[in-house]
Amino acid sequence: MDINTLLSGITRTTHSFEVGGLSINTQSLQKGDIFLALQGEKTHGREYIQNAIDKGCVGVLIEGFDIQCSVPSIRIDNLSSHLTNLAKSFYQQANNVKLIGVTGTNGKTSVSLFISQLLELSNVKTGVIGTLGISHLDINTCNTTPDIFTIYKTLEHFAKINIEIAVIEVSSHALIQNRIAGLTLEQAIFTNLTQDHLDYHKDMKQYRAAKGKLFSDFNAQSIIVNRDDESHSYFIEIASSKKVSTYGLDDFTSITSSANGFICNLSNSVFELPLLGKFNLSNMLAAFASLKSLGLSDSSIIPNLTKLKPPTGRMEKLINNDIWIDYAHTPDALSNALDTIKSHCPKSKLRVIFGCGGDRDQDKRAKMGKIASELADSIILTNDNPRSESPESITDNILDGINSEIDIQIIHDRGTAIKTAVTTLREDECLLIAGKGHETTQTIGNKVLTFNDKKAVLDALI
Repeated sequence: MDINTLLSGITRTTHSFEVGGLSINTQSLQKGDIFLALQGEKTHGREYIQNAIDKGCVGVLIEGFDIQCSVPSIRIDNLSSHLTNLAKSFYQQANNVKLIGVTGTNGKTSVSLFISQLLELSNVKTGVIGTLGISHLDINTCNTTPDIFTIYKTLEHFAKINIEIAVIEVSSHALIQNRIAGLTLEQAIFTNLTQDHLDYHKDMKQYRAAKGKLFSDFNAQSIIVNRDDESHSYFIEIASSKKVSTYGLDDFTSITSSANGFICNLSNSVFELPLLGKFNLSNMLAAFASLKSLGLSDSSIIPNLTKLKPPTGRMEKLINNDIWIDYAHTPDALSNALDTIKSHCPKSKLRVIFGCGGDRDQDKRAKMGKIASELADSIILTNDNPRSESPESITDNILDGINSEIDIQIIHDRGTAIKTAVTTLREDECLLIAGKGHETTQTIGNKVLTFNDKKAVLDALI
């Protein structure tokens, strides 16, 4: 697209060149893209212009500054306000894919994956954008919900390869920062609301309102809400859609634990669900409700529920070892993970390794410490992603909530903590490593290090 066509209605320019794509992130920028240098929360994108040029950008749109550089530069003072129109103008096929948005504190990844798995088993080609990356492109994402241009570009690519439905995890940050602005939703799904991200949203009311935007602002054809969550009525009340479905654990006629998950009676059908944890029963019901809302019958969906597979790093049990890895990084998620292991290993003592992220919600740290001390038999406190915070101060915050009588070790190096736990694990113990799950990096100070919990466990077992 010619730059003049792209900027039609925004500004006039004497430049003339072809634009191959739009980018606000030099990490994902491709040769031929135009780079948008925006004012961020901490820095301005102008600091990354040379990097963008080195990677092959053909021009720069810059917010609030006149600059000279080796490619055409165009100043647009209110550039941030035009991102949606630019995305819609350039990626015109993005809305040709039906879009399901999933939000909530916990469960977004599992629900999105379960919907995708069930649709694929029903011969509906499906794409997923979320915490685990972007399907069909094998792209890892830095955030749960990528930036607006990455989303639009991905959806257009999905349309070109004949993907019918895309499922996207939508974070509260993404909704506040308009990362899915201009898109129309087929469905909006709410999983649950528990404490998280209060460093950003300040309180639970603001956090809930951010989540609520998915139900009020995107003209969803239908909404699906977890009625077991105390906030469910709020999302129903603000929804712009009149087609509302709810789900809850009382949808089951009966639930019985099995060695591999649960024996479920749902819609007069009895089947084994190969998923661990009651929270996954709820996640499955969300996916079930989604497919029903899309018009699929109970009889076509239920046989495929027995084929569901959990996401990597979610209640993942390592082969022949009582060692579990889970992404749990909120009080509610940690409680669910510990309860799940206790229910499946009732005769074993439970050891847990966890930490809390730095530069994030400090209030949840003591709460997670309290939960761990109440549900586990021993604790190893370690680094999560301390970022710019002192690991010692994060640990002190967690200790504020811990019962002092419980066995506690503090080993800040996460690799050493995992190795210590694995190599000293007794036959009567099982181990939960919580907080990072699938993640392959760890942020300490200004360094992003390669690190993966599962690899650390396997290395310790050698």
